[in-house]
Amino acid sequence: MKKVYEHMDRLPQGRTHGGITPGCLVLEGGGWKGLYTVGALDALMMEGINLEAVVGISAGAMSGFGYLSGQIGMSVRLDLGFRCDRRYVGAKAYRMDGGITNFTYLYNRILNEVGFDWKSFRDSKQRFAAGAANMLTGEVEYFEKGRSNIFKAVRASAALPLVTRPVMIDGVPYLDGGCAEKIPYGWAKDQGYSKIVVIKTREWDYRRSGRENAIVKAYYYKKYPNFVRAMDEANGRFNRMTDELWESYQAGEIFALAPSQPVDVTRFDSDLDKLADLYYLGLSDMREHMDELKTYLRDSVPTGV
Repeated sequence: MKKVYEHMDRLPQGRTHGGITPGCLVLEGGGWKGLYTVGALDALMMEGINLEAVVGISAGAMSGFGYLSGQIGMSVRLDLGFRCDRRYVGAKAYRMDGGITNFTYLYNRILNEVGFDWKSFRDSKQRFAAGAANMLTGEVEYFEKGRSNIFKAVRASAALPLVTRPVMIDGVPYLDGGCAEKIPYGWAKDQGYSKIVVIKTREWDYRRSGRENAIVKAYYYKKYPNFVRAMDEANGRFNRMTDELWESYQAGEIFALAPSQPVDVTRFDSDLDKLADLYYLGLSDMREHMDELKTYLRDSVPTGV
């Protein structure tokens, strides 16, 4: 198995340009399907479309790092360069850091190796929020950069159930926000944004069925009945949300992008060529819809874009 993607030198790179674009960017989770999101975000940065707020769940929250730092290609280099590093992902990562993804290794080493611009991220005028599931209430709570420890919040947001220990924030246990809400569209609406851009990681006709591992989760998290209830209801909530997003998109109330081809990348996929193909699909899909997006944003797009 390849350890690093062999065409790293061909991946886009550079910095975004332009000012801040009014509106909110909503990023769905989906594990390594998040490569689609990373590609779409790089396309936005290439056009200088830097939305004033970003909200993500799970992999969607992780994808926001490169967008806030304004670094084209940084996130895909991280994903394709370290996906097969056992210290970062897998059983060894769990032994080292208590989760299927080793966030200590990510924050202390990997981000520095890929040249993450910590200063640009911290100084960004863009809002950035990550949603994590409160295991006591079963509700998603949003933590915002500048008001919370955003790195710990993203860790909680992406802490997959069954294979990750809960992340404690102020004495409360949290796990993957996708356990309760897979697309954080509600946050953008609640914050009052008139322009909302949603990036999905599943094609429009995809719907979830049943309750995944319901018996196992009910036993494993029997101390957290509200959390179990939230997980039981998550798939139905996702299906209703997808219907709502489609209707709002067709009505011109939001802009939404979904994969133009069926996504066969799994949550724990390690096939680097498949992951790279998904990244390029996100890049090309966003480019294909760029004129439509700019028309939707209209007066919000910075001068010169």
